[in-house]
Parts: sequence; structure tokens; C-alpha cells
Amino acid sequence: FLQETRPRMSEFHVRSTIISRYAFTTVSCTMVNSGSEAREAVFEMQIPAAAFISNFTMSIGNKTYYGEVTGKEKKNSTDDKERHKKPPSPTEGRENGYETFRASVFIPRKMQARFILHYEELLQRRLGKYEYTVSIRPQQLVGRLRVEVNILENSGIVSLEVPPLRNSKQRGNGKAEGDVSPPPSTVIGHTKTLAKVTFNPSVVEQTRIARNGILGDFIIRYDVNRELSVGDVQILNGYFVHYFAPTDLPPLPKNVVFVLDSSASMVGTKLKQTKEALFTILQDLRPEDHFNIIGFSNRIKVWQQDQLVPVTPNNIRDAKKYIHNMSPTGGTNINEALQTGAKLLNDYIAQNDIDARSVSLIIFLTDGRPTVGETQSSKILSNTKDAIRDKFCLFTIGIGNDVDHKLLERMALENCGMTRLFQEDEDAASHLKGFYDEIGTPLLSDIRVDYPEDDVEQVTQNFFPNYFNGSEIIIAGKLINRTSDKLHVEVTASNSKKYILLKTDVAIDLLSRNDIRGVPGLEDGKGDNNYIERAWSYLTIKELLNSRLKSDDSQEKDSLMEKAKSMALTYNFVTPFTVLKMKEAGLHSEPPQEEFISPSTDGIGERVQSLQGHKAPPGIRRGQDKQRIKISKTSADGDPHFVIDFPSSKFSVCFNIDGEPGDILRLVSDHKESGVTVNGQLIGAPAPPNGHKKHRTYFSTITILSNKPERSYLEITPRRVILDDGERLVLSCGRSAVVRSRSLEVSISAYSNITVTIRDSISFVILIHHYKKPAPYQRNHLGFYISSSKGLSSDSHGLLGQFLSHEVKLLQESLNTSHREVGRNQMEALKANPTNTLKVKGRLVPVVWKQRRIYNGQQEVDCWFAKNNADKLIDGSYKDYLASHPFDTGTSFGTVNSL
Repeated sequence: FLQETRPRMSEFHVRSTIISRYAFTTVSCTMVNSGSEAREAVFEMQIPAAAFISNFTMSIGNKTYYGEVTGKEKKNSTDDKERHKKPPSPTEGRENGYETFRASVFIPRKMQARFILHYEELLQRRLGKYEYTVSIRPQQLVGRLRVEVNILENSGIVSLEVPPLRNSKQRGNGKAEGDVSPPPSTVIGHTKTLAKVTFNPSVVEQTRIARNGILGDFIIRYDVNRELSVGDVQILNGYFVHYFAPTDLPPLPKNVVFVLDSSASMVGTKLKQTKEALFTILQDLRPEDHFNIIGFSNRIKVWQQDQLVPVTPNNIRDAKKYIHNMSPTGGTNINEALQTGAKLLNDYIAQNDIDARSVSLIIFLTDGRPTVGETQSSKILSNTKDAIRDKFCLFTIGIGNDVDHKLLERMALENCGMTRLFQEDEDAASHLKGFYDEIGTPLLSDIRVDYPEDDVEQVTQNFFPNYFNGSEIIIAGKLINRTSDKLHVEVTASNSKKYILLKTDVAIDLLSRNDIRGVPGLEDGKGDNNYIERAWSYLTIKELLNSRLKSDDSQEKDSLMEKAKSMALTYNFVTPFTVLKMKEAGLHSEPPQEEFISPSTDGIGERVQSLQGHKAPPGIRRGQDKQRIKISKTSADGDPHFVIDFPSSKFSVCFNIDGEPGDILRLVSDHKESGVTVNGQLIGAPAPPNGHKKHRTYFSTITILSNKPERSYLEITPRRVILDDGERLVLSCGRSAVVRSRSLEVSISAYSNITVTIRDSISFVILIHHYKKPAPYQRNHLGFYISSSKGLSSDSHGLLGQFLSHEVKLLQESLNTSHREVGRNQMEALKANPTNTLKVKGRLVPVVWKQRRIYNGQQEVDCWFAKNNADKLIDGSYKDYLASHPFDTGTSFGTVNSL
């Protein structure tokens, strides 16, 4: 008789359309009350945590109620909890990335109710496949049960597979042993770009799978064809989405520290599964990787003190032994474990000449909450962030039911990693291994995707610290000019050889290609024909939720929430800030059954996908450690005005060189010792009226050559930078970018400056002077500043280079022309006397007191000025500093130290 106490489900129908990885799912379900009194019907559906509900309607008898998405009022979260008899426990379904949607109504006798739920999600690529999952758990046998999935991928569908149904026990990477054939009654059909999958089991077939109507997850996995270029850009109705997932690249070396919980609560399955997973993970490390292991409880035990060790058979064997001997005791000191891991990795990066292209990460696993040491989440978060300092990423894994998943999620999010939660069961080891496989093969680091600023707006996150094999980078945005026929795309990133830059113009096919009207099986999709715009809004809302989760500033939190909320209302998404209110069709009053019709959508969408990465602030890259460059005053700028700063003498000396247009001046010549040469080429312009000069000259090109450890050169103009170290790379000065090869780093801050660092010990800053509306005597030109000359030798020469390691003395002219050296305190008195004498390398140079503007005129320098093209101040005369061509590394002087 138990069967009779609840309405019978007569139909459970799922229809889904996936277009370009964006999935629209509609679940409709009919329940019949054939009893003689009103009965409660409960509609329950597990939906992916990453999905947003976009609509819900129900009809009971002849009344229809529809869900309206409205903003959540700010109120204490406690009364939210009381409205639903039992708030879902944080890991109920969530460890597998699921949320439960629930609605209940009373159905009058002999009547039926129909529920229709719509939700949307952007599929994420993992381990080389997109996975679309539908939960089929009607909790009873259903007369008409049907799932129909239509997939449209213009680039072509490859390796489509439908594995067996997955029940909550083996949820995870679906690698259930043995049977791999699709569930009974599955039909798969596909052409190059379209696929249709149906699952339609009869009641008998359902009984064979599960008598209780909990069939499990119906899964479809597939990938798309990829051409190795900037990726796949799809455009429709003024929006674009860009998928980037290169494959044929060699893996980057990794530096990885495993931080593993060995507290008392890990006893039994958890520790056993963790050890098992680590044995296989260690086996998978590559010869070029380096690693270490930290076990923590209330004490922190580091396997190899103060170092990371290379992957050798012996080290792997010893590591396995170390893990094998871990025993579960004590409390959980999460804070100190992470501090120790971060210090270990940071010291290793700082002290070793590590491969600049290697990827560093911490993999942190725990089953609990902090109980020893610092136990306050906010403190642990800020300590961890301070310790990591954006130098590497942190990946967190929670196992079992007691984890503080909010802490693990935010920790990963703030430190460019990802998080996963797993149940404690016999299958945990394969899930752990599956998660490691997602991040085990980094192919690129510091990926930045740029589009012309005048062509796009509201672009989602476009800087990603790492790209792992099998995953995918997705960026979406709005086109400013909707009628344009192409979009320019540039991807910069570093791979195992050096920096790579991919550029292309993507043709915008305004009509046919991405328009899905008229595609069989997809006719009735209303929202489907603006799927790219919806994918953009989906990504933007996820990103706002992520930023809000990371923020500690309540004003910023509120403004991010408002933005997310207004966007969610525009696109009708249920998010943490919006709720579904049921209204009766035709009436705008709350329905009388309000108390029964409160779909519990709490927590839906709360689980923010940790989309890897963050927005790159314009012009600053992780590589620059967020410091702005300190520019010294030693420079050649303007029409060239030279300044040489002598910090130890506490004054500066300046001079002009009136060269001819076309002259190439040697600024730094140190080819013999450090291998570095800098030449600057002059361009002419008419002199300003009423001036004493016949013409002006500016630097139009700066060439920097370096021949150690290998030969490379840079040619810089106000418009572009050419880097050639065997392969030629052209970068625009209007685009912020960072390019590194083995010994050279070039960092461009758009339209502002270029920093060139050679072997970390020599650094030059080139200022770009662009005139919007130049006067006749102005030309776009460059200024050259020496920021650090540590790596240049004491024999370096050139107009600036010859002074870098020499002292200059200022002499006072007294009437009897005997020379006395000036003391500091007489300096002020001397400034009143406008002419003085400098002693340079034994030569006496008459100088006058002058003020000079540098850095785009933003700073004044007081200096002693040497006239007549620096006569006597420089070795020889300025004609000796003319190079025969921009790549001339010679010098007209032997080792001239005193002429």
C-alpha cells in the first residue's frame, strides 16, 4: 500500500541542445494523483553546480504557475534556512558538483501536475573531453522516460562516447572498470557537425538497472576538431566566444610540492586512498620535474629539507617509502603546512637557476578543518596569499564530509588554482588521480589573449597563469562594431621553447555559419539563437561571483553583487543573488499555495566554477612581480639631451649632442665584456622658430644587442619592437605584452614604455613619446634610460656607458686658479656662481648650472652642463661615437680609460 501514498510519475522527459559547448536543458515531468484525496507531489532534480536555472513552470489541473527571477532582498541568512525544512548539508550532492532543485505542491484528487525546469551551462573541457551529464533519478519507475540530446559543433564533433550510467557511488571520472557500453536503449547518430543521442528505456529495462527509479547519471563525452592556431572564435549577433585549447606542444617542467594531511581523522579509507593515489602520481612525474612532500598534522614533517629534488628512480622510490610510512595522528595545522610549503617553493624558485618556463604548484589535500595553530579562515587565507605572492598556483582537494569547502575553494581561487571535493569511498584514489591528471601536464604559462581595444568591450577574463593539457581557455565579449567583417586576435604565452605569439584575423561570417535556425532537431529553441550572448553572460556572472568571493572589501563586494544581480535579472538566471518567485499565470498575485510552492533553489549556482586565472591588469604581468620600474636619471631623451647621474657625488652632469639626421650614436658599448651594445639612430625635424639651431634631432630607433649566452637583438621604434634571438618576433608598442627568452625579458606597457632586462642584472627603460597632433618640429621618438647597470663591466664605453663606473669631482674656481676640491656644504654657494669646473678622468671641463626636464617633462633635474657637444667631458669627440650601422658593436676606442 505504500506505493499508493504518493502521486505516480507518468512522464520524465529531458531534452537538451548543446551548441558550441553551451548547453540548454529542459526537464519536464508529469505526476498523476489517482487517489481519492489531495496528495503532495515532490519534484526533485539534481543539476550540475555550475549550471544556472533559467526558468521553471508548473501547472496543476488548469492553473499554471511560472517562476519569475527576482533579486534577493538583503536579509539575514537565517530565515532563509528556516523556510526549507532541512537545508541541504554543504556536501549533499556537492562533492560531485551537483545541487538539488526541489519543488513540492499538493495535487487535488484525480488530477495531474506538470513541472518544467530549464537550466543552462557552459561545458568545461577536462582530460580532453567535454562532459554533459543528466541526472536520471525519478525515484520511481516511469511509464514514459526519454532523454534526447542534440549537439551542434561547427568545427566538427570527434570521439563521441556514451559510457554506462554512473551512480553516485562511482561518480567522478567515470572510469568504472569492466563494462563500457552505452546504457540499454541508447541510440547515437552523428554527422560531422551534428549529433543526436537518445535514451528511452522501457519500464522493464528500468527495472534491470534499478528498481527504485534511481538510474544514475546519463553522460555524453565528446571533443571537437581543433586547428592549431589561435583557437576557435565564434561570433553571433554582436557577441563572440573564443575557445583556445592547443594540443601538440611539449609539456613544461613542473616544480610541485605535495602537502598532505596526516592528522588522526585521516585514519582508514582516506589515508589508504590518498597513499594509493600518490603512488601512481609519483610514477607519472616526468624526468624534468622537481618535487617534495610535506605531511602535516599538528606537526609539519618535510620529506626533503629546504629543497625540491629531481625525478630519479631512487628519489621516487624513497618518496613512496616516505608516504607508505605516514601514520595518522594529531590535529590539523593547515596554516603552518601551507606556510612551510610556500616558503619551500619560493626559496627554491629564488635560489636555483630554475628553468624560467617551468610551472610551480602546490597540491594540498585535507579532510578537515583547521584545529591547531591559526584556525581563523580569514587569517589562513591572508597568510597563504602573502606567502605565495602570486608566484605560483595552489590546488586544493577536500576528502570526506568534514572539510571546510568554502576555505578550500577560496584558497584555490585567490591563488590561481582549482579545487575539488571527493567522498570518502573505495573510489577516492581514482578521483584524486583524475584531478592530478587535469593539472599534471602544463603546456603553456602566462597566456594572454588580446583583441583590438576599439573592436571589443566587456571582455571576460583574458589572462591565465597556466594552460593544462586537456583543458580549455574560454573568453567571451561584445563586439563594438557589429558590421565589421573580421576580428583580430592575438595570443601570447610561453611554452617550453620560449615566448610564443599567435596572431590572426578571424572572418566574421555574419549570416549563415553560427545561425542555428533551420537545423533539424533544433527548431524550437527560443533562447538558443543567441547562445553566444548567453555564454558571454554566463561567464561574466561566474567571474563576478568569483571576484566577490575573493574580495575582502564590503563596498566592492556589494558592487560586484549588484552587477551580477542585474545581469542575472537581464538573462533570467537563478544565482546566489536572485530567486525564483512563483506567480500564477494571468494573475500577478502570489498563488494561494505559496507555502507549498517554494522551490528550494538555495545554494544553486553558489558553487562557483574555479575558472582558472584572473584578469590581467593592463600592462602589468605576473612576471613583473607587481613592482613598477625605478628609472634612474642617467638617460638620453628629447632632442637628445644627455644626463648622467653620479649618486656618490650627489649631483648630475648633462650635455647635448647636436648630431645629423641619420647619425647612429653609440650609447653603451660593452661588447667585449658583458656582450651588450646599445645604439640610437637620429631622425631630423625642423628647428622651432627663433631658435639658434638649424634643426632638431631625436632618437627614432634604439637597437640593443646582446651576445651572451646567445646572440639576440632588439630593434625598438615608437610603433613596434622586433626581437630576434634566432626566431623573429614583432610586437606592437600599442599592446601591453611581456616576452621572455632565455636571457632577455622585454616588457611593453602600451604606448608608454618598454623595459628590457638582460640576464636580470642589466635593465634599460625606453620611453615612447607619441604626439597626438605633432607641431612641425616634433617627431614621435624614444628616450633611453639606464635603470640598472649592475651587469655592465667597468670597461663599458659609449656616450653614457663610459661614466657608469667613474667618479667626477667638482672644483671651485678661485682667482689664483689653484684648484681646490669642493666640500658638500659649499655646493649651495657654488650654485650661485654659474660657471665651475669638473675633473673627469684627469681632464678639466668647464660647466654651467642648468635645469633639465626628463621623463616626459615630469621631473626636473639640476645638473652641471658641459657645452660644445660635451667637449672634454667625453673621451675623444662626439664623432668618435658614430656607428656605421645599427648593429655595429665596435668602439673607436681601445680600452680607453684615460685619454
